[in-house]
Amino acid sequence: MKTVIGILLFLMFPVLVKGQKEYRLVWSDEFEVDGRPSKDWTFERGFKRNQELQWYQSQNAWVKDGCLVIEGRKEHRKNPLYEAGSSDWRKNREFIEYTSSSLTTRLGFQFLYGRVEVRAKIPVASGSWPAIWLLGNKWEWPQNGEIDMMEYYIKDGVPSILANACWGSTERWKAVWDSVVMPFSHFTEKDPDWADKFHIWRMDWDKDFIRLYLDDELLNEIDLSKTVNGGYGGNHENPFSNTIPGFKHYILLNLALGSNGGEPDCSQFPLRYLIDYVRVYQK
Repeated sequence: MKTVIGILLFLMFPVLVKGQKEYRLVWSDEFEVDGRPSKDWTFERGFKRNQELQWYQSQNAWVKDGCLVIEGRKEHRKNPLYEAGSSDWRKNREFIEYTSSSLTTRLGFQFLYGRVEVRAKIPVASGSWPAIWLLGNKWEWPQNGEIDMMEYYIKDGVPSILANACWGSTERWKAVWDSVVMPFSHFTEKDPDWADKFHIWRMDWDKDFIRLYLDDELLNEIDLSKTVNGGYGGNHENPFSNTIPGFKHYILLNLALGSNGGEPDCSQFPLRYLIDYVRVYQK
């Protein structure tokens, strides 16, 4: 377990990184105070994206015993946005059947370039779609750029861990992807108890590359010379490497249910996604 002394050392002194220049911790959440997450985090609410099953709400996330807990629950209640006959999937569902949480630092912390480390234990039951990801603070998706440090879901029928980035194409809301899909078996063959343990996801990001790691294994190296938006709406900017004033990215932690995660196994609920810490370093 982390200690107060250890946290102070992180804040006061540079952290030496093997093979690279020094990094200094510029922001972190160690999740040491039980109760509500810190004010650096805000919550998404409602049905948000990908026609996922969960209704996002703040009640499904709390800090306990040194971890942020995000809980996916099987619940049944009325959808307050329901409109009979609506073509909007967020409104034509009469009932909420599942709930979860999605937290973001959009209002509390944003940055450009650096190293991000997240230590977490993810749920892998059918229906789970946990993620650690980032979005840019300008333009709509995908022109703003998306970085997926971690996603776990069913890909082509196979449970997988993904490490991705995407940016804009010539069409609205159509992304260009640089994606690596690792079958979950790649990890469980090395350690059958992998899912019962915490692991460290890391991103190293500078003006030239984004490199995504899991437990120091490089999963994806993204060449930022190739990530220029395709021109929809006249946008030919690079959402990962630019000098636009104020352009930064923010962090999201969420547990989605259904959709790419597959059909939920209700016998496994509630599902718990545990995050030990989130740390951001810069040179």
